[in-house]
Amino acid sequence: MPSFDIVSEVDLQEVDNAVNQARKEIATRFDFKDSKCQIDWDRKTIKLSAEEEFRLEALKDVLVTKLAKRQVSFKNLEYGDVEVAPLGGARQEIKLIQGIETEKAKPITQAIRDSKIKVQSQIQEQKIRVTGKNRDDLQAVIALVRAKDFGLTLSFNNFRD
Repeated sequence: MPSFDIVSEVDLQEVDNAVNQARKEIATRFDFKDSKCQIDWDRKTIKLSAEEEFRLEALKDVLVTKLAKRQVSFKNLEYGDVEVAPLGGARQEIKLIQGIETEKAKPITQAIRDSKIKVQSQIQEQKIRVTGKNRDDLQAVIALVRAKDFGLTLSFNNFRD
């Protein structure tokens, strides 16, 4: 039976490139001269730290600009709260969302069921597997999911006949 997977993934290499470009720009920019701004990246979260909240916002703007140039979707970024220390230091975590959580997968599968297209969808760990007898039905499901906004950047892979 033909099938495909609906996934939500971020290209980690592009995020790594964007973080490195942001680090280089911070090292050369005049307004960051002699400041203790730092970007840490551990493949799941990006940790920003600066000596004051204003510089943290400027640091975040530099990073967001680099991510946008690399076509990393902001729907797959989850911003944490800004933590301000009593002495003025500020930190923030940005988590990368990889995969589709069960709570966010349920509305997608419900929309597929409500469309009355003759396919079956099932949630499998971090993805949704859609199977059907007709290839055209699967393409109709892809068009349906692309047309609606589920709050995630969705892509379709593993299409099999």
